[in-house]
Amino acid sequence: MKDFRNLEVWRRAHELTLASYRFTKNFPRDEIYGLTSQIRRCSASIAANIAEGCGRYGDPELHRFLQIALGSASELDYHLLLSSDLGYLPRDEYAPLNSQVLELKRMLVSLAKKVATDRNASA
Repeated sequence: MKDFRNLEVWRRAHELTLASYRFTKNFPRDEIYGLTSQIRRCSASIAANIAEGCGRYGDPELHRFLQIALGSASELDYHLLLSSDLGYLPRDEYAPLNSQVLELKRMLVSLAKKVATDRNASA
């Protein structure tokens, strides 16, 4: 079992979740059960899946949850683009958030590869 709080990728995912809650406060009220909810859910899912994977037994489980987190990051990537295209998220706010998501996805892929390599090396 690993402490997820020690992972930089988890810290960045958590920061992105907090940012997601902040910027969606300004979304239209009629999006509360739509895009607002989707963005908050998938952003929180990234950090939650990293944490859950760290709490599971063994690297195969961690690897699986990192892949799920990556899927949630891709979902967030799209929802941010949609929010920008709909005019809910100004371009000057979208660009840094998009960069954060892309960096987070790179980090997740890198960690998943490392976990898979370590698992194969010990087999």
